[in-house]
Amino acid sequence: MYFLKNTLLLRHSACLSLLALAAASPTLHSADNLPRDLSFETQVYPTGVIYGVRYEAAFDEKQAWSIRLGVQDIDHEDEGEQDDEQGDGLGFTLGYKRYLNSGHTGPAIGFKTDLWFNSLDTRDNIGTPEETSGQTDVIVLQPTIELSWLYPLGNQFFITPTAAAGFEINVDTDGEDVGEGFIFLGGVLLGIRF
Repeated sequence: MYFLKNTLLLRHSACLSLLALAAASPTLHSADNLPRDLSFETQVYPTGVIYGVRYEAAFDEKQAWSIRLGVQDIDHEDEGEQDDEQGDGLGFTLGYKRYLNSGHTGPAIGFKTDLWFNSLDTRDNIGTPEETSGQTDVIVLQPTIELSWLYPLGNQFFITPTAAAGFEINVDTDGEDVGEGFIFLGGVLLGIRF
C-alpha cells in the first residue's frame, strides 16, 4: 500500500471504489430481509480526522456486522515520539454491533478493529543544530469499543452519533518511531437503510 503514499487523490478514489464494489456484492447482503445500511462517517480524535464509508448488515433482530473503508488526516502535534508527525493513511475496519432494541435503532455497543496504512512526515529537535526530518510508513492495528445511538430520519435515512475508545498499536514501522497508545474518537454517521 505504500506506493500510494504520495497520491492522496488516488487513495480517496480507491477507497470509494472499493466500497462501491463491496456494497454491490450480493455476498454482503443480509439474510431474511434484515436491514442493510450504507453511511458516510466522520470521526475526530485529538490528533486527526477519519473520513469513511461504512456498510452494515444485520444478521438477526439485534446484531449486525460492518465493514468500513476510510482515509485519515493525521497531525500528532506534541503527542508523538517525534516533535512533529503529520501525514495521512488509508485503512479498513471490520466491526460487530449489538443493538439494545429490536429493529436496529436506538442505543448499541460494538467492537471494531481497524487496520491503517499510514505515511507520516517527521521532524525532531526542531530549531536546533540536531534537527532531523524523515518519513515513516507504519501499519497500525486499532481495536476499539464503540457506543452509538441510531436515530431514524424518516423511513430510510438515519443519523448515528458515536463514541469509541481503544488503542493504536504500531505493528510494522519503516522509519522513525511514531506515536501510538490509547485513543478516544467521537463521530457521526449519516446513512440510508435498505
